[in-house]
Amino acid sequence: MSRISFSAAIAAMLMLLASASETKATPNCLRDNKPYRLAGDTMEWSMTIAPGVDCIQGLRWSTMQIYNVEVTEKPKSGEIVLVGPGFRYFAKPNFSGTDRFTLLVVGKNRHDEGTSTVEVTVSRPNGPLLVSAVDHP
Repeated sequence: MSRISFSAAIAAMLMLLASASETKATPNCLRDNKPYRLAGDTMEWSMTIAPGVDCIQGLRWSTMQIYNVEVTEKPKSGEIVLVGPGFRYFAKPNFSGTDRFTLLVVGKNRHDEGTSTVEVTVSRPNGPLLVSAVDHP
C-alpha cells in the first residue's frame, strides 16, 4: 500500500470515528451514586431519564473485581440489560412517574469477597423537555 493511499485510509477512518462520536450519547443519568463496599450493604441510587432514552452505567469501583451481577427486581416502566459489570436501562416511550429495579453485585473489594444490593429509583426530569437548535455559520 502506498503512503498516499495509507494516509487516505487513515483519514477516512478518522472521519468515520468523528461522525460516530457525534451520535446521541447517553447523558449522565445517575445522581448521588455512592460506592458500595461488597460487605452485605445496600445502596440507594437515583436516576433521571426521559421517556424513550437509555442509560448505561458501570458498577465497578476502583478496588473491586465483579464476579456476577443479577437483577433481583425488574423494572416495570423500562427494560434492563446486564452488560458485563454494568447495566443498560431503557425507559419505555410512555414512561411517566417512577420506576425501580434492584441489582445484586457479587465480587471482591480489595481482599474481601462479598455482595451488595443496589436499589435504583428512576424518575423523569422535572419540567418540560426543551430542544433547541443552534445555527452555526
